[in-house]
Amino acid sequence: MTADDLATLTGRPSNEVAPWLGPIEAAMTEFQINTPAREAAFLAQTVHESDGLRAVAENLSYSAGRLPVVWPRHFYLAPDEPDGRLDASLFEHHPEALANVVYANRMGNGPESSGDGWRYRGRGLIQLTGRTLYTEAGAALQLDLVNDPDALLQPVAAARVAGWYWQRINGNALADPATAQSFEQLTVAINGAVLGQAHREQLWKQAQTLLSAEA
Repeated sequence: MTADDLATLTGRPSNEVAPWLGPIEAAMTEFQINTPAREAAFLAQTVHESDGLRAVAENLSYSAGRLPVVWPRHFYLAPDEPDGRLDASLFEHHPEALANVVYANRMGNGPESSGDGWRYRGRGLIQLTGRTLYTEAGAALQLDLVNDPDALLQPVAAARVAGWYWQRINGNALADPATAQSFEQLTVAINGAVLGQAHREQLWKQAQTLLSAEA
């Protein structure tokens, strides 16, 4: 793989994506993502998840109208009735407050007042979310992600954690068949649902061509 290959997959200039080349290659080596089929699937999923290696932190700046759509159990917007939910207008484009509400008391996070929701929001190429995963990944990779979660904004840590998470979901086993069904299973394992699949598959086919992987 070359910087030009990454440029093709991301639709960005080679010089912009070149800093990611070494860290991604090292992570693929570390986690045995070592066949064209595995590499193509890993690259397609990580490039999609990170918006072309641009977004290594979760975007939590939402409009009021969008919040009840994304988190219907948390937010309402007038003229709807509250039904125990929060007024979405109070959280419009307030990402820290939003994260602390929607990620409180789950994924190993403390209550809203702890700030864990914002502290352990999604980061990395495959966005790690929640204190539990930050703790597990940090222990496995000997990185202090609990105290320094922003380490995941840097290419080396972001790529290694993506490789670690890939291993955690048995990504290689899912990538090996190189079928549409197995690639869809990968998407669900990473994202929890089949989201953005058309774009993921487009990237997958591009990566297969670049790496001479068989479809």
